[in-house]
Amino acid sequence: MKKVSVVIVAAGEGERFGAPKQFSLLKGKPVLDWSLEKFENHESVDEIILVLKDDERGEKILTQYKKIASVVKGGKKRQDSVLEGFNLIDPPKAGIVLVHDAARPLVDAGLISRVIKVTLEKGAAIPALPVEDTVKEVAEQEVLKTLERKRLFRVQTPQGFFYSVLKEALEKAQQENYYGTDEAALVERMGKRVYVVQGNPKNIKITVPEDIKLAEVFLED
Repeated sequence: MKKVSVVIVAAGEGERFGAPKQFSLLKGKPVLDWSLEKFENHESVDEIILVLKDDERGEKILTQYKKIASVVKGGKKRQDSVLEGFNLIDPPKAGIVLVHDAARPLVDAGLISRVIKVTLEKGAAIPALPVEDTVKEVAEQEVLKTLERKRLFRVQTPQGFFYSVLKEALEKAQQENYYGTDEAALVERMGKRVYVVQGNPKNIKITVPEDIKLAEVFLED
């Protein structure tokens, strides 16, 4: 099996949260640690590259998790941080790369396995959930049209790619000063196919303080 590298992005400032959410406590443990433990304990994951806002916490975290190969300082934007982490993967040994937001602490082993499996088969895979609400396109408070709900999905992380595919996508975006909303968008704009696997409703992204409470409820289920 190809080597599986995971880039965990934890360099955000948490503007909507009011503080760096990745270090906020969830059941007495930092959100970041919940994410790290899921990949540390997954049998198919070979290494973790952790991207932080600064290096202050890096050394301590390195001693806690055996699979962390490197800790690197992030860039100005999330995509810059992903690139910083990606650049630390050793090309000759690279296989597939997963990119995960540290602010999704409830990612589970089954979802990780599904993403790895389809990435190995297809070259690019993302977890997603179908949109349940009616979605409308709006401009200046006016409805332009109602979108076809059955074709709309909410995307999660980790997102998986062949190393070569993500390398080309990141480099092209950097050269053209293009910023996408996720890594899949960068791959899509090259004309590459991205495949969807079943996401997990509990794999929420911590964005506002209320999300911590919701995550606690999920953990109690």
